[in-house]
Amino acid sequence: MLSPDTIPLQHCSVTRAPGQGCLQVSDLQEEGKNAINLPMSPASVEIHPEDTLLEENQERTVIDPTSRDDPRFKELVKVLIDWVNDVLVEERIIVKQLEEDLYDGQVLQKLLEKLADCKLNVAEVTQSEVGQKQKLQTVLQAAQELLRPRGRALQWTIDSIHGKNLVAILHLLVALATHFRAPIRLPEHVSVQVVVVRKREGLLHSSHVTEELTTTTEMMMGRFERDAFDTLFDHAPDKLSVVKKSLITFVNKHLNKLNLEVTELETQFADGVYLVLLMGLLEDYFVPLHNFYLTPDSFDQKVHNVSFAFELMLDGGLKKPKARPEDVVSLDLKSTLRVLYNLFTKYKHLE
Repeated sequence: MLSPDTIPLQHCSVTRAPGQGCLQVSDLQEEGKNAINLPMSPASVEIHPEDTLLEENQERTVIDPTSRDDPRFKELVKVLIDWVNDVLVEERIIVKQLEEDLYDGQVLQKLLEKLADCKLNVAEVTQSEVGQKQKLQTVLQAAQELLRPRGRALQWTIDSIHGKNLVAILHLLVALATHFRAPIRLPEHVSVQVVVVRKREGLLHSSHVTEELTTTTEMMMGRFERDAFDTLFDHAPDKLSVVKKSLITFVNKHLNKLNLEVTELETQFADGVYLVLLMGLLEDYFVPLHNFYLTPDSFDQKVHNVSFAFELMLDGGLKKPKARPEDVVSLDLKSTLRVLYNLFTKYKHLE
């Protein structure tokens, strides 16, 4: 009898879109041609014996070690852990490892209640697997009603979350963070390579799958409209320096009156101080110092400053900035340029 670690795995290589399963290999000639043309394909991911101990039709997902070591993947995990801990700071809950701390539904319950300002009808402590899954079902049902994926298949299930599937947990947290417009900056275009191991008719089958965890900030936050800056970044990056130089000249013409000078747009406007002072100069009024933080030392204080500057812009007759304050604070150059260009358009002729 074969032991779990000696069972041969049947492989297929696919890219899975949200909600799609594994595509079966039906064209052996195509597979053979790929084997010849791609002799340097990466080696198969090592499957540990415990990952092959599956019931019939059960599946387990294993993240490729290369993906786990990817800096953007690590950044995404860290950003989400920090965000969850910030939301639950008053609950005295500290999450250290997403798959170990969120699988039983306890932390997810507290997170959703805090985000949605609601109270879920679930038992506070559940030790049994049945009780944990019942809690998860209630929590995930509440999350689904809030997120309303509009016909799109959910990228997590009760079994995947309870099974400590990190990819499913990340999908859920990204969806919650974007829905509730979390004051964080998710790294863009994060994908992971995973091996999905399934048991069918007593045999194990594995498929290599690419899971897309994040796209662009604009798409994740629901701002699908493109503008001149999207085109500039995507198709004319060589002209970016010209735009930056023009904006630096514009802001310095006014900030120099306070003996201030800007050399780096994305960093020097990130705390909101220069934005507030610039608005006062452009509209010719003094901004009381008690209305903003002159030396902000936290993310929230910087967001307050940028938000206050946005309010001053609205008072000055400008349109609401397309960027979020959090994006400016997070050093997103495109967002900062949008805000400054909005000012440049109205005040460029002002002496």
